[in-house]
Amino acid sequence: MSKDIHNSNVPRVCAACEARHRGICGAMTPDELVAMSKHSRQSRFAPGEALLAESAESTTYANIMRGVVKLSKMLSDGRQQLVGLQFAPDFLGRPFASESPVTAEAASTVEACRFPRAALENLILHNPDLERRLLEQTLKELDEARDWMVTLGRKTASEKVASFLFLIATHIDPLRSATMHKAAFDLPLTRSDIADFLGLTVETVSRQLTRLRTDNIIEITNNRHVVVPDLDALSDRMG
Repeated sequence: MSKDIHNSNVPRVCAACEARHRGICGAMTPDELVAMSKHSRQSRFAPGEALLAESAESTTYANIMRGVVKLSKMLSDGRQQLVGLQFAPDFLGRPFASESPVTAEAASTVEACRFPRAALENLILHNPDLERRLLEQTLKELDEARDWMVTLGRKTASEKVASFLFLIATHIDPLRSATMHKAAFDLPLTRSDIADFLGLTVETVSRQLTRLRTDNIIEITNNRHVVVPDLDALSDRMG
């Protein structure tokens, strides 16, 4: 059954949420939103602050409302590998799993709506639309992970850096119009994290950013603020 997500009966905090319409809450009825809002709370995380810890007990889930979250895995010798990024309105957590398979850390200032695991899992069992929305997001993330495997395995260093910038440019702002052909954003990752994510050295990342700037594909100010005047031109550099 179609859900009217603009219904005036939804809680005020939900009605004001910029990420709700494309996130899992868009599959909830007004009554379900009211019930969930009684258990949920909005939280702000500073860069570097953990939202989830790998192998820790899962007690809450979250909708990312704003910002960038980086996901990492710990190796047995203590090394960490950055394995993914999440943006609004992504769902953070693994439904029906007792432990988190990854560490989730705020890469930028992150706003998230958190709710108890039991409350959401009970709602999933009684709402097929919500279950389908979660499945769709899971499959979307799987497709993106496969695409990123191609980036890491087959693309050149220049193409990898261009692909990373395009990913950020097209995902960091949940309200950004799909018809826009330019973007501006602050890099949510350090050069070291970017190198880790792309399987490159820090020096190589810096050289490729300089090359893109010299070719007028991007503009960089204050070492972190990036302007992409033409996303199509950046896309052409992705390979």
